[in-house]
Amino acid sequence: MPRTKPKPKPTSLTPPSAGINSPAGEVLSLSEAAAYLRLPEEEVLRLVREQELPGRQAGPEWRFLKAAIQAWLSQPVPKKKDFWEVSVGAWKDDPHAEEIMQEIYKQRGRPMTEEG
Repeated sequence: MPRTKPKPKPTSLTPPSAGINSPAGEVLSLSEAAAYLRLPEEEVLRLVREQELPGRQAGPEWRFLKAAIQAWLSQPVPKKKDFWEVSVGAWKDDPHAEEIMQEIYKQRGRPMTEEG
C-alpha cells in the first residue's frame, strides 16, 4: 500500500488573539463601554465628541473596541483650550469685526487707542 502525505489543515488568516470574542478584539456596546469605564453613557458619548474616545456609530448603536479604549486611557489627557486659544482666530475674517469693536469702545466711553 502506497504511503500518502496527510493533507495540511487549513489555516486561518486571523491570529487566535484577534478573534471577535477574544480579549484583544472584544467589541463593546455603549452600555458595556460605560460600565467598563465606570461612567454614565452620556459621559462616554461626550468623551467621544470632545476627547476623541475611539468608537463607531452603526445606525443607532455605538461600538467600542476594548483594546482601543485601553490605548486611549493610556494616553496623556489633552490640554483643555482656554477661552482665548479658542477665540483668537474667530474674528479674523469677519467683515464686521472693526465696526463691532468701535461700537464696544464707544459704549464703554473709551477711545480704541491710547492716543485718543
